Amino acid sequence: MTELSTRPVYAVVGSGYMGGGIAQVLALSGADVRIADIDIDVARASRERLITEATQFVADGLFPAGAPEQIAERITAATIEDAVAGASFIEEAVPEKIEIKHATLKRISEAASPDAIIGSNTSTILIARLAEAVVGPERFLGVHFSNPSPFIPGVELIPHPGTDEAILPAVEALVQATGKETARVKDATGFVLNRLQYALFHEATQLVEEGVATPDDIDTIVRTTFGFRLPFFGPFAIADMAGLDVYSFCYASLQTEFPERFATPKMLDDLVSAGKLGTKTGAGFLDVPADRTPELIAYRNRAYVKMQQLIDELGPAPIHPAHTDRADG
Repeated sequence: MTELSTRPVYAVVGSGYMGGGIAQVLALSGADVRIADIDIDVARASRERLITEATQFVADGLFPAGAPEQIAERITAATIEDAVAGASFIEEAVPEKIEIKHATLKRISEAASPDAIIGSNTSTILIARLAEAVVGPERFLGVHFSNPSPFIPGVELIPHPGTDEAILPAVEALVQATGKETARVKDATGFVLNRLQYALFHEATQLVEEGVATPDDIDTIVRTTFGFRLPFFGPFAIADMAGLDVYSFCYASLQTEFPERFATPKMLDDLVSAGKLGTKTGAGFLDVPADRTPELIAYRNRAYVKMQQLIDELGPAPIHPAHTDRADG
């Protein structure tokens, strides 16, 4: 008698670059994954591509040995209705157009089990808007992976006002089983990732248009200064370590030229007024105890040295020929 699989069953609807990568990491976490697309032939072609990609990823040291075989065994192509039938979790990853997402989510939610959790990989559309098309919107939320989905570790979880909060721990567990980190954010335009990302990009374009620096020099500054810190610390931890009084002074300096664009945040003013200046006082945005400061600084210094060693090992990104020339001496 053939032994039945006890692996969880998930579905990914939309098998392109993002959806395919999500299917790969779900399969490698131990789930059976059904992928679907506009028709079964597209899904079948995507499955073959995912196996081929996995083979290259193993050769490049990016996926573990045996990944292509696991993906071939665990990922199957199906129609949308067959893919979602009996699946406990379904991720929608179709193009970022609300009419396409509405039609797809309606089709998914009508065919899925009533207790199936449905996530959307949207990066820009409000989850509440998408929920309008979902049968059983209480089991629906945003589950936003980043590009490239197999390799970027952060995932935004975005419930809408009608989401049943009880489903969130289960979604966190299945995403974390893929080795990724989750953060819960509210349903707001741009969520967190893109609101921050586009704020930085907007200011970068302003600097270019003002003639302050070129795109290449701005990229160099970002990746070698504050961007160098970001794999280890977020903006609030960085501010606490720098000193919130220093941040307040820098805001005042920026306001001499840009009074509205760089108005001091009220929450920063309130902390400084209360004498909470970050790690040096043991209280700030994150309230790291002062006696842990030496441990934190030691970690920071080790992290930055390791990051530079990794960058040196990888070499410069192949963005333009000048990098090759510099590498060749």
